[in-house]
Amino acid sequence: MRKFGAPETCIREYPRWSVLLRRPQVTLGSLVLAAHDRATAFSQLSGASFTELRQVILDVETALSRAFGYDKINYLMLMMVDPDVHFHVVPRYSGTRTFGGREFVDAGWPGPPDLKSHNESDDPIFGGILGRIRSSWP
Repeated sequence: MRKFGAPETCIREYPRWSVLLRRPQVTLGSLVLAAHDRATAFSQLSGASFTELRQVILDVETALSRAFGYDKINYLMLMMVDPDVHFHVVPRYSGTRTFGGREFVDAGWPGPPDLKSHNESDDPIFGGILGRIRSSWP
């Protein structure tokens, strides 16, 4: 989780999962959902982690919907560079969103997310996004 900026980027911690704001922002509100289990394959997670994941996903979707009104949401479990179990959570938008006076685009819409495209989010904007999601958490 330190690779993803924890503890500064942490939005919410659960007993078995952590939700972190992703830097850089692929789309407005892009997150990382990281398992606490020492697992390098999805099938290695504990039953308790799978059970808790349902609530975590419900909370993620509720918060991102309240914060930014996404159109769709993608969960990507790639684990090519970082082998520990984690998802990249990418809210998807059919049009441009504005936050903190800055425009955020979804370069891959309507196809798969374009992970090589990033929206500029300097520290004040990034902090604002973090605060908005935290305040939108159920």
